[in-house]
Amino acid sequence: MPSDVIAGRFRLERLLGRGGMSEVWLAHDLELERPVAVKLLSSAGTAPRFEREARSAASLTHPNIVGVFDYGQFEDRLYLVLEYVPGGTLDERLSTPLSDEEVAGVARDIAAGLAQAHEHGIVHRDLKPSNVLFDGEGRAKIADFGVARALSDATLTTTGAVVGTAQYMAPEQATGGEVGPESDVYAFGVILFQLLTGRPPFESEHPVADMLTKSWQDAPAVEAFRPDAPPFLSALAASALALDRRARPADGAALVAALDRQALPATPATAETEVIAPPPATGRVPPPRRRRSYLAAAATVGLLGFVGFGASLLLTGGEDDAPAIPESTDPGATGQRTPSTRTQTDAQPPATAPSTTAEDSPATPPPPPATGPATTTTPPTTETTPPATDPGTTTTAAPPTTTGP
Repeated sequence: MPSDVIAGRFRLERLLGRGGMSEVWLAHDLELERPVAVKLLSSAGTAPRFEREARSAASLTHPNIVGVFDYGQFEDRLYLVLEYVPGGTLDERLSTPLSDEEVAGVARDIAAGLAQAHEHGIVHRDLKPSNVLFDGEGRAKIADFGVARALSDATLTTTGAVVGTAQYMAPEQATGGEVGPESDVYAFGVILFQLLTGRPPFESEHPVADMLTKSWQDAPAVEAFRPDAPPFLSALAASALALDRRARPADGAALVAALDRQALPATPATAETEVIAPPPATGRVPPPRRRRSYLAAAATVGLLGFVGFGASLLLTGGEDDAPAIPESTDPGATGQRTPSTRTQTDAQPPATAPSTTAEDSPATPPPPPATGPATTTTPPTTETTPPATDPGTTTTAAPPTTTGP
């Protein structure tokens, strides 16, 4: 066991894990009185990689990325002080199936962490379930930027170097090609596929076989192993696993946008609280039909004006009958009559023209339809008009078919 207190501040308490490059300890920060994780470089580890992890992670501050608090050297060993995340790894949670809601939440957290890294020009290059940790609130956080590289780093695009974990490598990464944000998107797709189906898209006893297969073969569909998977999550996994990197979502931000555009169906309890009660019945037609009725009413006003004008010309010229008004066929127009409109319809002949007709022939209003020539003179039409109603309602009254002879 290394010295109990690192750099006079971090007291080691319990070994959390050990790998080929380093070991991680639960420690207590004596100055800030909080638990932290201390990562110590092992004798087999490389200082440049360890330093790269420290610098990469320290440049990123995000709820879905494990934070870095300190970095230094103590007794010839490099150490890295990290945020303590007590919820275990995603690799451990894969032992039992997760609900679709949990899968969507974990995918959203991972995508958000990748979006932050890509926005700052950093490619993780080794995203996998064991590098996704959970805090006490169940939030997923990306860890271990040990093989991460900046997009501006010339070595990132050098071909021939294969870095990462075979099962989660993108095809271009597995063949030593150029690596970019799309490579992290592919690893995200493998994780999402595994969350939905309980297995990776390519499964072999030999990692090299996996690498070779994914370099030329399309990944299978999620539906082949789980037909009832949420369609939008299955589609996102398929696009992230595209063989052609140009067909994948461009980066973590694109993954976040794709997830935010979709949502899982609400549970019955949630759906019940979100139901909006319909308005009480008022006898009115729904707005779309009302808009059609307004158009029909406007057309009727124009038609009545035209007919009234024609009637006045016929009366002036000595014709026997006024032209009949065509029967309205718009159901929206007839559906808009109100009780006040029916009163006016009973009080006046259906063919009564607007006031513009009375101005042209003040002493002789148009005769009712299907009767003989007008032989009587009546006072202005305003005497038989009931109290003013809404113009839009009054003008819709009156197709001849609503009253009998």
